[in-house]
Amino acid sequence: MAQEKVCLAYSGGLDTSVILAWLIGKGYKVVCFCANVGQQEDFAAAEKKALKIGAEKHVVEDLRKEFVEELCFRAVQCNAIFEDQYLLGTSLARPVIARAQMRVAQREGCVAVSHGCTGKGNDQVRFELAFLAIQPSIRIIAPWRDPEFIKSFQGREDLLDYASAKGVPVTSTKAKPWSMDENLAHCSYEAGILEDPNTSPPKDMWVMTQDPLEAPNTPQDFEIYFEAGIPRKLTTTLASGEKESIADSVPLFLALNEIGRKHGVGRIDIVENRYIGLKSRGCYDSPAMTVLRLAHLDLEGLTLDREVRALRDQFITQSWSRILYNGLYFSPEREFIEASMLASQTHVSGTVRLRAYKGHCSVLGRSSETSKLYSEQEASMDSLEGFNPISTTGFIDVASIRLKKYGLQKAAEGESLSRA
Repeated sequence: MAQEKVCLAYSGGLDTSVILAWLIGKGYKVVCFCANVGQQEDFAAAEKKALKIGAEKHVVEDLRKEFVEELCFRAVQCNAIFEDQYLLGTSLARPVIARAQMRVAQREGCVAVSHGCTGKGNDQVRFELAFLAIQPSIRIIAPWRDPEFIKSFQGREDLLDYASAKGVPVTSTKAKPWSMDENLAHCSYEAGILEDPNTSPPKDMWVMTQDPLEAPNTPQDFEIYFEAGIPRKLTTTLASGEKESIADSVPLFLALNEIGRKHGVGRIDIVENRYIGLKSRGCYDSPAMTVLRLAHLDLEGLTLDREVRALRDQFITQSWSRILYNGLYFSPEREFIEASMLASQTHVSGTVRLRAYKGHCSVLGRSSETSKLYSEQEASMDSLEGFNPISTTGFIDVASIRLKKYGLQKAAEGESLSRA
């Protein structure tokens, strides 16, 4: 009987290297899959390691453009945020990674996919719901929920002993006392010493942002042009005084990451509610996403209709964010909400001028050549053109009808609204 083939999400680290050897020991042929979503990783070294352990093949997919344009920019368009602070960097990457892993699995004739997600985290849910939506018949091997596997590997020492016994090459450096996950949108830090929510993050932990206290004393000004809510151009001023513009999506995103990194923009430290019911402390630095969300929100103030914005804020932003966080990207509700979100962005076009300085990003101004909602003349206190203040009397009279009845009801109940 031919050996069954499995596609393993492989990072080259201790856990997935042991899982690779374990799957081979179970009689599977293994195709290792690695997604390039902008993390700092030695893909050639990971391939060499996977093949040495016994993988049949190692495949790297460059997903950076797909990640930025299809997930990150969608998040910007709806101002995505989870529990008022988290900009969803990990959640945004999972759909493109899962989709690419399934493409590789189908291309290579794999009957199953496997991953190294723990049994306590959100990622197991995100990946597996995506796998099953894309191919309902796919088998999933989740070692950290396999009774035999978790009985054999109680901790890091067991993994190291197994690696030594099986000849699995491991890096002999001391592990950092926290775990990290990096992509273009952010770097996340959790577990280890961070599990105490009252422990301050070490200064050397952050990799995508400089300490704001050590950031330059000179601010950096730049501007972002949006078209239908999508960032289309970044313009910065060079040391020579000349303007430099970047229009391609990935270079634009990388340039914003560098501005944010240099000036310490985009750090948060939170306790969040995981989908599986646990509370978890997480630290994140998301420089480009922080800047883009701020700029996009500001431009909407100029270009988005009041009632459309209210409906979007109440329904689309929160729902889309929750759907992504919970791993439901491949779902009818995400398609439905996203269609509404895109409709809201038709006229969100214009330029926002910004300044980054010592951990903060602030708006200096905004403009739009296409929006007709804002009129400087109508808004001016020095002009009455286009607006008749006498009409406001009737507006107040009508708006006060129900409030007068409310006041009468309170008076009948013996309650004075004037009492402090």
